[in-house]
Amino acid sequence: MNNGGVPFSVVFNPNWWYRNYGISFEESFYLDRETRIRNDVLMRKALWERFGAGRSEVEPRPIIGSRHVAGGFVVPALFGVEVRFAPGQAPWPVPRNLSREQIGALQKPVIEDAWPMNILLRDMDILEREFGYVTGDLNTDGVLNTALLLRGQELFIDMLEAPEVAARLFDIVADVQADVALRVRARTGTCSVSTNRGILNADPSTYLHANCSVQMVSPGVYRRCLLRMEKVLAGQLRPYGIHHCGNNLHLFADLYSETGCAFIDVGWGSDVERSSRAFPEAFLNLRLSPVRMLLESAAEIRRDADLLLAQAARRTHVGICAINLDHGTPDANVLAMMDAARSAKVEQV
Repeated sequence: MNNGGVPFSVVFNPNWWYRNYGISFEESFYLDRETRIRNDVLMRKALWERFGAGRSEVEPRPIIGSRHVAGGFVVPALFGVEVRFAPGQAPWPVPRNLSREQIGALQKPVIEDAWPMNILLRDMDILEREFGYVTGDLNTDGVLNTALLLRGQELFIDMLEAPEVAARLFDIVADVQADVALRVRARTGTCSVSTNRGILNADPSTYLHANCSVQMVSPGVYRRCLLRMEKVLAGQLRPYGIHHCGNNLHLFADLYSETGCAFIDVGWGSDVERSSRAFPEAFLNLRLSPVRMLLESAAEIRRDADLLLAQAARRTHVGICAINLDHGTPDANVLAMMDAARSAKVEQV
């Protein structure tokens, strides 16, 4: 969303939507096309009426994946990970805890035949026939995130003691993520708005790789075990972006810069100044703390937002966001973040 000043985005946790608007996040929210379209209209109307965000006129659109919540279950599910759904929470993938032998025998799934892509690809065909186009996309998660769901915590030992096992798993997962992203982007023009809608403030066609779990390993382990795979993904999926929601982006910044990324999510608590210097040409997406958004005053949130923008020390290629806001987050805090963004003295290009 860009209304002058700095572009901003806001995403609420499923419990916020469920308890405020009665939207249920059971399987049908994601995989029933009529339910997706109905909820998309409701959510866009709610954001406009409550915060003045988006547009006042809301028409049904042929959405294939929600742009208003995150939930990276699709790629894990293609590998047979059980996914549990509940009315007021994000999808919950259940780790498979495969053995090293099972990882050695793991095969790349045929995405046209595997749940849930078989349903979603069929829906794309139906929606395109009905509307003439398809919009939206799917959160393809991140390689380490999905690999942990397949192997479990033993993966951390593999990276040290059996790196060939980890490498095989990472390569297979990355291959599937790329296939899904490219397949969806060819139909809708985007592939990662469902990962973070902040990419709409930069280049909407950006592929955003979710590195949520990278903060659990050292930069040295990342360099040895994951950077090669990330460069391969970046080569296939330009423009490339990295989502790092941890508080230590600055420790990985020099390594991430080797991917030539065009978009960077800066997790709350990261060294913003150092990160800004590391990515002079990339769009810097500054993330506020969802915990502080829930617990602090509007005045504190305004100070948080102003400080992030001051630390970024740039006049272009910068935005701010508040993601996964819980039920109970004061509306005044959301409005304070938006006001800080609109009031920022920067030049966007």
